[in-house]
Amino acid sequence: MRTIFRFALMGLLATCSVQALRSQDLSPRAYVITPIHWNAVTLTYSFSDGDILLNGSVPITDGTARLNTEVFTYFHTLSFFGRSANISASLPYSSGNLKGTFKDNETRVYRSGLMDSSYRFSVNLRGGPAMTPKEYESWRHKTILGVSLRVVAPTGQYGPTKLINLGANRWAFKPEFGYSRRWRHWVLDGYAGAWFFTTNPEFFSHNAFFAGSRSQSQAPVSSFEGHFSYDVRPRFWVSLDGNFWYGGRTTVSGVENSVSLQKNSRLGVTASVPVTKHQSLKFSYSNGTYVRFGGDFQTISVAWQYSWVGRPD
Repeated sequence: MRTIFRFALMGLLATCSVQALRSQDLSPRAYVITPIHWNAVTLTYSFSDGDILLNGSVPITDGTARLNTEVFTYFHTLSFFGRSANISASLPYSSGNLKGTFKDNETRVYRSGLMDSSYRFSVNLRGGPAMTPKEYESWRHKTILGVSLRVVAPTGQYGPTKLINLGANRWAFKPEFGYSRRWRHWVLDGYAGAWFFTTNPEFFSHNAFFAGSRSQSQAPVSSFEGHFSYDVRPRFWVSLDGNFWYGGRTTVSGVENSVSLQKNSRLGVTASVPVTKHQSLKFSYSNGTYVRFGGDFQTISVAWQYSWVGRPD
């Protein structure tokens, strides 16, 4: 009974993975412009704690997870056909415990290691010409329209014999359209995009349950994100954040999991505080407001950033 329970629980928790939580991060001011040749290195720590909702699919209760994630990110701006553009690369490491109870039997799953790396290219189509630092000093933010493409590569730790992995063993792509508008100290941001996934060709395979190979695919996930922020003073701002995403049903070897539809939303707050000319700290908190299936987490994060133009001082 305990072996059957562990198999059922892990199969469902696989849809509520660390990667799924990270893909729905809240990112205020993602399309705000900086001068060309501007660089930043960011170190982020986040802690997530909460419940896992299984939508009554099996009689498992008290599904919970506690996750610690550290992310190293490098960001660089450039001119792209005369428009302001930027590229970024992120490498995350995560560790955490997942558990659940079935007929008074409790099981736990622990994972620790590298997650899949991600890369993003963004370019502003309106209101964002490429500018030198001197030109940027006289520029005023009004309306900005931009597009971006985020790619998640299958570089994280993955074992095909396991159901819970830090890597997804597949590629993911997110094209997105971004809008940003400033009214003096106030900034409104809105993004609309969708996640698309390739197939994982070796999902929970070559083990005692399944001797051969099985594939797993996932339907696209549409996402919408909004932020309303206020400048307290230069480089010091606070933001109210929210998002909503829909879709993502999973299919294993041609059989769709009908209860795996995600229709979830989160609300949060973010504050960015300058420390020195080149350094700043960012604090954020978010919580699930409506979760149909998946992780209903509270997340707290702290990020340290060092930025420079040209070569670091």
